[in-house]
Amino acid sequence: MIEAREFIEPAKARGFVWYAGVPCSYLTPFIDYVAQDPSLKYLSMTNEGDAVAAIAGITLDQPPSGPRRGVTMMQNSGLGNAVSPLSSLTWTFRLPQLLIVTWRGQPGVPDEPQHALMGAVTMELLDTLDIAWELFPTTSPAVVPALDRAVAHMEQTGRPFAFLMRHGSVAAEGVDARGASRARPVLTPSRVESCLRGGSARPSRGEVLAEVIACSPLTATVLLASTGFCGRELSALEDRSNHFYMVGSMGCIGSLALGLSLARPDLQVIALDGDGAALMRLGAMATIGAYGPANLWHLLLDNGMHESTGGQATVAAQIDFAQIATACGYASALETDQLTAVPRWLASMPACGPRFARMLIRSGTQSDLPRPLQTPLEVKSRLVRHLNAVRRAH
Repeated sequence: MIEAREFIEPAKARGFVWYAGVPCSYLTPFIDYVAQDPSLKYLSMTNEGDAVAAIAGITLDQPPSGPRRGVTMMQNSGLGNAVSPLSSLTWTFRLPQLLIVTWRGQPGVPDEPQHALMGAVTMELLDTLDIAWELFPTTSPAVVPALDRAVAHMEQTGRPFAFLMRHGSVAAEGVDARGASRARPVLTPSRVESCLRGGSARPSRGEVLAEVIACSPLTATVLLASTGFCGRELSALEDRSNHFYMVGSMGCIGSLALGLSLARPDLQVIALDGDGAALMRLGAMATIGAYGPANLWHLLLDNGMHESTGGQATVAAQIDFAQIATACGYASALETDQLTAVPRWLASMPACGPRFARMLIRSGTQSDLPRPLQTPLEVKSRLVRHLNAVRRAH
């Protein structure tokens, strides 16, 4: 057994400053230590997959002074929620992060019945996901070598590394940081601004994306596009170095944008979302509302369907996304179907907090819509170079 500081302090010396996750009782002293240390940053997420995506967004920015590293913490039952971003975001784009996964239901260790199956298959699941792992170090001399092995793997492969934490690995230190998530100050809920015209006059996805591109200076903005037709249309309209086209990881674009916006407050970060994707991880809006900075814009393109898979209807028509955004703490929210509202919304600058817009669009896209010419890894590497070029220019 070790104390939390015996791991966290040498991890901090190796660049692990950002933490995100969902609590487990095994992690209590660990999370409490992180939350009370002002030199560390902790995001209390509603979903383990969103935590993975947020840390991935943070590590998209790689300053020349040294890599930006993050830790995602979860119970092993949460691996189920994290499979999509672990398999299609961090693996595909080579966005490494350190995972601390608690081993609930470890065979031979008494635990609650709901952990029995996951406890038996946790190691096999990590192997299946191609995630290198080892047991969390439980003696002080073992910590630094374990961290160095994890860092070496992450640097060599560009992929996550996991520590599997058994019961009793970390001792309580008397630190009580419960509730100390350091979210930004709670805002007075803003009213929803609505400018709707309705009917066939609604713009297409391509028209909205073209307007966003026109309002997004190359050296001041980053556009992160959700999976499906959103990223493909953005690439087809104009393929730029400040674009990121997510593949898979459905519903994770908002959390990815949250991470990058926190890492790069000098840039306007625009998350281009879809109604089906947003509904899949609606809880992400709570963490975006709580932690999102003023340089984050969340644009939901809503055509009421999963268009890239054949046009199956979503339940978006009965969901008031803008009201949800204000209830979650976004600084402003807009619902519109007017193309002319886009430039004004992108230029809006509330005092603090992210802003949200739901753009109601018509269905339809070109029949021969191409896929991006670059591989996902090339798209990521190009964006990393772009972010560093902007940093040097400033």
